[in-house]
Amino acid sequence: MKSQDKMRFFEQSEFEDRLRKVKESMYRQGMEVLLVTDPANMNYLTGYDGWSFYVHQGVLVFVDRDEPIWFGRQQDSNGARITTWLHNDNIFGYTDDYVQSNLKHPMDFAADLLKGRGYERKNLGVEMDNYYFTGQCLDTLRADLPHARIINANLLVNWVRLVKSDQEIAYMKMASRIVEKVMQTAIDTIAIGIREGDAAAAVYQAQISGTEEFTGDHSAIFPIMPSGIRTSTAHLSWVDRRYESGDIVLLELSGCKYRYHAPLSRTVMVGQPPKNLEDIAKTVVDGLNQVLDFIKPGVTGEEIEAKWRSAVAGSKVVKESRIGYAYGLNYPPDWGEHTVSLRPGDKNVLQPNMTIHVMPGIWLDEFGFECSEPIYITAKGCETFVNFERKLFVKKGT
Repeated sequence: MKSQDKMRFFEQSEFEDRLRKVKESMYRQGMEVLLVTDPANMNYLTGYDGWSFYVHQGVLVFVDRDEPIWFGRQQDSNGARITTWLHNDNIFGYTDDYVQSNLKHPMDFAADLLKGRGYERKNLGVEMDNYYFTGQCLDTLRADLPHARIINANLLVNWVRLVKSDQEIAYMKMASRIVEKVMQTAIDTIAIGIREGDAAAAVYQAQISGTEEFTGDHSAIFPIMPSGIRTSTAHLSWVDRRYESGDIVLLELSGCKYRYHAPLSRTVMVGQPPKNLEDIAKTVVDGLNQVLDFIKPGVTGEEIEAKWRSAVAGSKVVKESRIGYAYGLNYPPDWGEHTVSLRPGDKNVLQPNMTIHVMPGIWLDEFGFECSEPIYITAKGCETFVNFERKLFVKKGT
């Protein structure tokens, strides 16, 4: 395949810099080989982008080799040739008899790649606690590589991803232009008599159509947009009903560009809001504003959460869960990076170009309220990615 046929969204020098940082972390943790199975981490290191993560695949990183190896299902190997910076002799596809088979496993194939290159006795890092690495994967590697030392490399690449490059920030700004349109579409569509599914369909259309300048991508999380009593909990979405007067609607939506996200939450009230909702909305928005003013390089995740608790002290607002997390490049089922969390005990120090979703969602017994901001850390403070008013949005109830 000719080099001009490859679809790269970063310069090769950026991939090489990422690889160098990962190798340095591997070396510090005593790993000679790293098996990467999280599709976001595969993308980060090679550029690979395909909906192939429903079968086992991976990237092998060697501390003593310049270039990683991609392996996956044979029918996806041309996808690796198109989307990655890797040379063809480092792309390997396994035959279909490895797919969902009781007789052989894709990790048998990975083990053979290692044995064929003399790495069967090396220290092998694996991402033990990601969605795409199963117990069967681990058992297979242990059986095939009895002389290897298998080390838990969970989140090794995620921590390298934490500080974004300027190009990554630029893609997240593109995603932010998309989510502004997406959120406005959702608010404009919600009205008495409109089916919840039709509002969700309008959100999907806005996510993919993007802006006049560029289209969007599928988000790692489906549109979270429950109404009524369903707003009393997190992570529900639409059902087969029509909006009614008195409905509260939570909107946790995202724009996405080149797998980089811009999540955003807002709340809509159909009709006159009750006083307790108005009071909670004001407290949450005021608290969020104080937190955003407080965030800067050098503060820790737990210090930010403490600022939030101080800001809402004496109010009816109580939040037991974290108020934010690192996010960015990702695939289903999550746009979070699983590293920094804004909660007690998180002593990670914020640095410029880290990206955080500040998300103080409140879920009470009868209803919920959400208002969040995706931000990036700057040299002196933080900047919001999106320009969207922070308030309770009220739609006519008749």
